[in-house]
Amino acid sequence: MLSDWIGRLGPIWIDGQVAEFRPRPGARNLYLTLRDPDVDMSLTIVADAALLGSVTPPIEAGQRVVVFARPEFWSGRGSLQMRAKEIRPVGIGELLAQLERLKGVLAAEGLFSPARKRPLPFIPQCVGLICGRASAAMTDVLVNARERWPAVQFEIREVAVQGVAAVPAVTEALAELDSLPGVDVIVIARGGGSVEDLLPFSNESLVRAVAACTTPVVSAIGHEQDTPLLDLVADLRASTPTDAAKRIVPSLREQQELIAGMRRRLNTHLAHRLDREGSLLAERQRRSSSIIRNLIEHSRRDIAHLSARVRALSPAATLDRGYAIVTGTGGVIIRDEAQVAIGDEIRVRVASGEFTSTRIANRATEQGSSA
Repeated sequence: MLSDWIGRLGPIWIDGQVAEFRPRPGARNLYLTLRDPDVDMSLTIVADAALLGSVTPPIEAGQRVVVFARPEFWSGRGSLQMRAKEIRPVGIGELLAQLERLKGVLAAEGLFSPARKRPLPFIPQCVGLICGRASAAMTDVLVNARERWPAVQFEIREVAVQGVAAVPAVTEALAELDSLPGVDVIVIARGGGSVEDLLPFSNESLVRAVAACTTPVVSAIGHEQDTPLLDLVADLRASTPTDAAKRIVPSLREQQELIAGMRRRLNTHLAHRLDREGSLLAERQRRSSSIIRNLIEHSRRDIAHLSARVRALSPAATLDRGYAIVTGTGGVIIRDEAQVAIGDEIRVRVASGEFTSTRIANRATEQGSSA
């Protein structure tokens, strides 16, 4: 029979999180539901009341445990359950050791590499926010972000951020926001808590979902000292939800002051530039004027010198020195006395006019007469 075959199966160790446990006083058998923290799957465990009562610390919902159990099949109901032989709460040390091993595996795959980090938009038009229902973390993000940049818009998904439902709820909200084209950045925010409270944010499936996002993701989990694996895979780690609000949007007042300061520096620079250019222009004008004056003076001297040379070389200047120009018949210039016969009329031009004359004798005749 099936029940006999199942009864021959050996016991196994089961690791899970207590999703539901309701003690019933006086009952011999008690039931608890274990949930796989990575996938949406649960299993019923039945245990003797004495066994459960001996577990320290006492079993409660949300606690991480390992159970040594044997399968049992009830043919009448057709149900399968696990009979617990031993239950051990998982201590903080073991949880941290598991997280360190998972951290090493994910780091080896490159999921925490700085090269994978995407920059956040300077001014996001819409911010996706994943947080607890009516939580202080949600208020911190909304109030501080809107105080810094009043125009920022939010797509808010209020989900479970603690317990067995946290991982699937956060993962689903993350996928939904990542698919919205108007969302520029996604913030996952939760307030502080114990190591067990923050375990969902070190869950492998959630970490891989964040790594697969196409939208930049900001992790704002717990306080400064809390470092879930989500912090390492996110594109930006904020120490608190308030810090996340300051990281995702700029301060409008600071930007206005920055622009005003830039305008002042620009005006000062332009004023200095104009003063410098005006001084350079005045200096160039002064130099140009000096050069022009020098050129004019030099040209004036050259003209005076040339005029003097022209006057010195002109016939009028020669006449001024007492010389005369003598022309004969037809205006031919007389250069030799042989050109003028006795009785010829000649024209004599002097500096202040001209007159005519007639040759009446030659030089030899005049000398003989004188003797």
